[in-house]
Amino acid sequence: MSFESLGLMPELLRAVREQGYETPTPIQAQAIPIVLEGRDLMGRAQTGTGKTAGFTLPLLQRLAPHASTSASPARHPIRALILTPTRELAMQVEESVRTYGRHIPLRSTTIFGGVNINPQTKALRAGVEILVATPGRLLDHQQQGNLNFSQLEVVILDEADRMLDMGFIRDIRKIIALLPTQRQTLLFSATFTDEIKQLAGAFLKNPALVEVTPRNTAAELVRQIVHPVDRERKRALLAHLIQSRGLEQVLVFTRTKHGANRLSEQLDKDGISSMAIHGNKSQPQRIKALEEFKKGSVRVLVATDIAARGLDIDQLPHVVNYELPQVPEDYIHRIGRTGRAGSEGEAFSLVCVDEHKLLRDIEKLLRKDLPKQVVTGYAPDPSIPAEPIENGRQGGRVGGGRPGGRRPGGNGASSPRSRPGVRGK
Repeated sequence: MSFESLGLMPELLRAVREQGYETPTPIQAQAIPIVLEGRDLMGRAQTGTGKTAGFTLPLLQRLAPHASTSASPARHPIRALILTPTRELAMQVEESVRTYGRHIPLRSTTIFGGVNINPQTKALRAGVEILVATPGRLLDHQQQGNLNFSQLEVVILDEADRMLDMGFIRDIRKIIALLPTQRQTLLFSATFTDEIKQLAGAFLKNPALVEVTPRNTAAELVRQIVHPVDRERKRALLAHLIQSRGLEQVLVFTRTKHGANRLSEQLDKDGISSMAIHGNKSQPQRIKALEEFKKGSVRVLVATDIAARGLDIDQLPHVVNYELPQVPEDYIHRIGRTGRAGSEGEAFSLVCVDEHKLLRDIEKLLRKDLPKQVVTGYAPDPSIPAEPIENGRQGGRVGGGRPGGRRPGGNGASSPRSRPGVRGK
């Protein structure tokens, strides 16, 4: 199958060719014709499947007939809204809109919290057809009278499961209430939980269903392995693995922002260049860390789950679970950062006695036991007892782990609507 066979217009086919793509991914092959028909769509696909182009390309085609080269803001009303959970994902989606829409005179911009609102206000007043936004900052602009959705045709909820995890459900309901009832609605999620199905039932009309990955199945091209180790020796083992194997471009996951900072500082002391990325970092800091990591000047990027959601890093070879996630599905999201676009990847987990229950939960979800390999010199001491891990989702504790897990909202992050101007992280 080719992109031509999907019915895309020449301007879009040209942009696709310029990006070096010839064959659509499964999500693109299934979703593009449905979106072009104007139907609502509920799609289950993880990051790395080509999902963004799967909705960006047909969206651009649907808006193209009324594209205008006029400088008048009135000729550029908001016709499409794309909601994303994080700033990084918002920027990447809008970059995709610009990339594929480079030969069509449609304007786009992105709005998110944590940065000055004035440049965003100026861009909105100049007129944009495609608006990519995080929920909190969008409502800030709405309250300031900067938005008019009277001509909106399409709304897209991207990574809806993560938006719900981050506590955005009330914001989403407020935003949907602002939009015309006659519209096309697309919802994408990595998982179809009952909550997601309820959300879809409330906002979508007779949606087509597209699923491209088996339920909660980890990427087949990712080699997964568990290295048992004592909790106090994890950092030493991580440094040993990186240095002895000459690993480059390693994405390391911790449960907390404080833990990410501490590990990054320790790796630097070990002579391994590292930067941390999490919700407390400013937008310029997060952008700089990602850019340094992508170009190879930083060897290790230490991230929390929410900060890493939506990171688009081509051919990332190594993912490390320095601490196992407390929600098994998050393990799948983590290792899905590698083994993308047909390239092989490796995900290894450093598991201490505290995390044995978390590991069992992950293996139960995967329906298989993960291979265990003790690294010479780092065998765990069987006499060390397990300590409890704070259960961030429930506010209690689960057997296995140290205090310091995520508070509600994820990774110790404050509620998305708790602080003005720092929303939509």
